Amino acid sequence: MANRWRGEVVLVMDGERHVMKLTLGALAELEEALEADTLVALVERFEAGRFSTRDVLALLLAGLRGGGWTGDARHLAAAEIAGGPMAGARAAAELLARAFALPEEAQG
Repeated sequence: MANRWRGEVVLVMDGERHVMKLTLGALAELEEALEADTLVALVERFEAGRFSTRDVLALLLAGLRGGGWTGDARHLAAAEIAGGPMAGARAAAELLARAFALPEEAQG
């Protein structure tokens, strides 16, 4: 079970359950991967529904690595995500929202 208070989100990939979270290191990796000055623009893109597949993959990869997964981008791109691409996008958006949620927002 994912711990919302710690910003964790579960992703089922290739039939295996993975707990993702955005650690500081994962956030730095995400900024570098997306060549972003800040993550605010990424948050705004997700809130407006203007995110790209690259955004989703980068978020999932950063979250998986933050959760201890040792795979790489190639493995993630070829993986089967339970629920399909939309489930992956929802998990990425939830991961981003939880990383920046205030404690009282993490309850919902």
